[in-house]
Amino acid sequence: MNIAATKDPVSPVQEVASPADWSPESWQNFPALQQATYPDQEALDRALGKLADLPPLVTSWEILALREQIAEAQQGKRFVLQGGDCAESFADCTSPLITNRLKVLLQMSLALVHGLQMPVVRIGRLAGQYAKPRSSDFETRDGVTLPSYRGDLVNSIDFNEAARIPDPDLLLKAHAYSAMTMNFVRSLVDGGFADVHHTEYWDLSWLDHSPLADEFHKLTESLGQSLRFMETITGRDVGSLRRVDFFTSHEALHLHFEQAQTRQVPRQWGWFNLGTHFPWIGMRTADLEGAHVEYFRGIRNPIGIKVGPGLDRSWLEALLEKLNPQREYGRIVLIHRMGETNIEDKLPGLIRAVNDNGSPVLWIADPMHGNTDSTGDVNKTRRFRKIKNEMDLAFEIHRDNHSRLGGVHLELTGENVTECTGGARDLSDEDLKREYRSTVDPRLNYEQSLEMAMLIVRKHAQNAS
Repeated sequence: MNIAATKDPVSPVQEVASPADWSPESWQNFPALQQATYPDQEALDRALGKLADLPPLVTSWEILALREQIAEAQQGKRFVLQGGDCAESFADCTSPLITNRLKVLLQMSLALVHGLQMPVVRIGRLAGQYAKPRSSDFETRDGVTLPSYRGDLVNSIDFNEAARIPDPDLLLKAHAYSAMTMNFVRSLVDGGFADVHHTEYWDLSWLDHSPLADEFHKLTESLGQSLRFMETITGRDVGSLRRVDFFTSHEALHLHFEQAQTRQVPRQWGWFNLGTHFPWIGMRTADLEGAHVEYFRGIRNPIGIKVGPGLDRSWLEALLEKLNPQREYGRIVLIHRMGETNIEDKLPGLIRAVNDNGSPVLWIADPMHGNTDSTGDVNKTRRFRKIKNEMDLAFEIHRDNHSRLGGVHLELTGENVTECTGGARDLSDEDLKREYRSTVDPRLNYEQSLEMAMLIVRKHAQNAS
C-alpha cells in the first residue's frame, strides 16, 4: 500500500520491554464478553489452527509506519480520517463496492488535505470488519428466539436456527475475503488510482447531481493548479503524490480470531496483530479486568479506545496506564462518541484527565454512534444535523480545554444509500425507504460524507482563527 517508514519522525517509536506476563493467549484467563459460543470445540480448534498458518494480511513495517504517522498527528502535524462500513459482509466483497468506498475516502482526504494544509492519515474500516457487538445474546421475532447475528465472521443474518449457529469455517472465510479486499485495494493504490494529478478520475457517477459538486470541482482544480505550480518552479514531477498511504482497521472483537493472527516477526521485538494495522476496543469490552484489555496491552499495533459517556476519569486513566505504561508515542488513539446531548457535559472532564495524566494520545471524534435514532418504521437512522453539531462541539471543547482534535471516525459508504437523514439534499424519514441497505447501523452516503469533510475544514478554520 505504498507504506514506507516515515523519515526523521518527530516522536520515534520507542523500544520498550514487552510485558513479561503476557502472551497472545493470556486473555483466556480473563472474563471475555461479546464472544460467540461454538457448539463444536474440535471444529473451532481446527479452524483456528489453519488460520494461524495462513499468511498475514499486513506487515510489521506497515504497522510501525502508521504508529509514526499517529505520533505526528499527536503533535498536530497530521489529521486522521477513519471511515468505512459499520459491518462488512462477504456479499459486499465486489470490485464496484470496494472501489467506491476507496473513492469516497480519497475524495474526503483530498478536501481535508487542501483545507487543513496538512497530511491526512487514511484508515479504512475494511478488510476485517466482519464481527459486531450485540446488546443481547438472543433475538426474538414473532415469538421465536434465536442467537443474535454477530456478523459474517460468526453466523448468518438469516433468521433461522441453522443460520444463527456460530460456524468456525466462517473464520477462514473472513480471512480469505479480507485478503481479497486488501489485495484489490493495494492494486488500486499502487496502480495510481489515487493520483492527485488526475482527480477527475475520482468522481462518482452521481456527484454531478449533488449541490456540492461545484465546490468539490473548484477544490480539485485549485489543488491541480498548486501541483502544477510546484512542479514548474522546482522542475520536478511530484511523483510521490501519485500514490497514497492507506491503512486498515476493525474492532478486535472476536479474540480467538485476533489471537490466531498475532505473531512475532524477524528483526522486531514483541508481538503484532498482523490481521489489521489499527485494531480498536469498543465500550462494551473495555473492562479493566476483561479479556480484551488484556489482549490489547501486549500487541505493538497502535490501538484505538472508544470513549463513551459511561467512561469516567478514573476508568480512562486506568486504561491509559494499563495499555500504555511506558507512555509511548503513536500508541493510543482515543475515539470519543458521546452524542450531541452528552458531549458538552462528559468530554471536558475526560480531556482534563488526559492532560493531567500526561500520557500521549490522539483524540479523534466519532460523531455518529451517540446519535442513532429510531423512526416510526423501526428503521435506525442518524440525523446529519446532530452529527454535524457534535463534530462542531468537539472542535470547540478541545480548544477550550487546551487540547487538539486530531481526526474523525465515520461510518460511511461510497454508495448512494438513504440511511442518514438530512445533509445537502435534506433526506427525510420517508427517503429511508428508498435505498436503506445496512444490516446493522446507518451510514453516511457518498454525498453526506463529502459534505462532512468540507464542514470539518470550515470548522477547523473557524477554530484556528
